[in-house]
Amino acid sequence: MRINIIAVGKVKGNLLLSVQEYAKMITKYTELEITEIKEELIPQKASEAQIEAALAKEGDLILKRIADKDYVYVLSPEGKNLSSTEFSDHLDAAFTSGQSRVNFVIGSSHGLTKRVYDRANMILSLSKMTFPHQLFRVILLEQIFRAFKILYHETYHK
Repeated sequence: MRINIIAVGKVKGNLLLSVQEYAKMITKYTELEITEIKEELIPQKASEAQIEAALAKEGDLILKRIADKDYVYVLSPEGKNLSSTEFSDHLDAAFTSGQSRVNFVIGSSHGLTKRVYDRANMILSLSKMTFPHQLFRVILLEQIFRAFKILYHETYHK
């Protein structure tokens, strides 16, 4: 089992410590890689074409890091909501379905290009709320850690 989190942008400051802590705890259960994609600079008052061009560049870099046999979750507020237990079951099914690696893709504040959404096996929402992307990475890692605790029937505070 291997997990790769592909995220546009870098985590900085105090949140980096939380990312590192959850990453360390997850590696007790599986290999974990975090791949950061350079966020394209988009002008403050960018046209739709400028935004699409930037998302296309980011999308190319994301898709280069996903193998044909990988299972891909794309994170989006418009995705499917699962409880922690349902997510744990879904993640387990992704691992046992013969996929070589499970990827979680987090886009920039402008989202992702359609080609990345088209590659997804599942579009997943952890909340209908909007979070800063750096904080969202911590939330995702916590839910992945929680999923493994559920899978292995280990106690974890609620």
